[in-house]
Amino acid sequence: MLARLTQEPRLRHAGRVARRVVIDTVNDGFIHAGNLAYLSMVAIFPFFIVGAALFDLIGGRDNAETLVLTVARAMPDSVAAVITPVAETVIYSRSGWLLWVGALLGLWTVSSLIESIRDILRRAYDTKTGRTFWQKRLVSAGLILGAVLLMMLSLFAQVLIGGAQEVIGAAFPQLSQWIGALRLSRIVPALGLAGSLWVLFVTLTPLSFRGRQWPKWPGALFTTVWWLAVAAALPVVLRSVFAYDLTYGSLAGSMVTLLFFWLVGLGLVIGAELNAALAHERAQAKENA
Repeated sequence: MLARLTQEPRLRHAGRVARRVVIDTVNDGFIHAGNLAYLSMVAIFPFFIVGAALFDLIGGRDNAETLVLTVARAMPDSVAAVITPVAETVIYSRSGWLLWVGALLGLWTVSSLIESIRDILRRAYDTKTGRTFWQKRLVSAGLILGAVLLMMLSLFAQVLIGGAQEVIGAAFPQLSQWIGALRLSRIVPALGLAGSLWVLFVTLTPLSFRGRQWPKWPGALFTTVWWLAVAAALPVVLRSVFAYDLTYGSLAGSMVTLLFFWLVGLGLVIGAELNAALAHERAQAKENA
């Protein structure tokens, strides 16, 4: 009986959180998702230019192509087929001072996407902005550079793991069955995605809700799972249900890319609303206590 009594408040709490998330997402989520889809399409190539500039700084310009492929792994094949060839052309079309001018412009462009996410979180938590325009832009630029550095570390980790596989396989053939454990490098991009989203939520959440008592991991986890599910399911759905090439012709690839970014943006909005709903429920519980 006691367990049942304690379970009912939890169910009511979960119901209130779910109801708030659904209502707020329906009210604003689709508009924000469209904005994120547009800005993602605009910002993704400047992001690669920033990455190419940083790789050029450490003398590894050729690794910029691997950066493109790493990002492409988080996308459906149909989307990656549209993004990858253009991105590879973009990262090699600039050099010297022109590359760094492009990187600075790229930082500004991608920071607009970051600021859009900040606005989504601010609206979700129902708070007002507390920083000046330039402060927010500097934080956004820092986040972009941090994301590129995180991807660099991810690339280096995959190279090290791949080298370890070959060395162990050659020196100790009897341990070949254990080498499979090192194939965890396949999930490194997924872990990098989850970590990047968590840092994004922690950094851009309004200051009054940034403490440890307001968890950020539920939204980051939901967005990661949503992202991976969309990347896996979208090609299947497009093959079996929709025929975009009949409607959009040669623009079908671009439209599928925009649809993918829209769905990912919707998942990010839901993740933000989830964190905000949990925070508001916890704040209300403290007031009633």
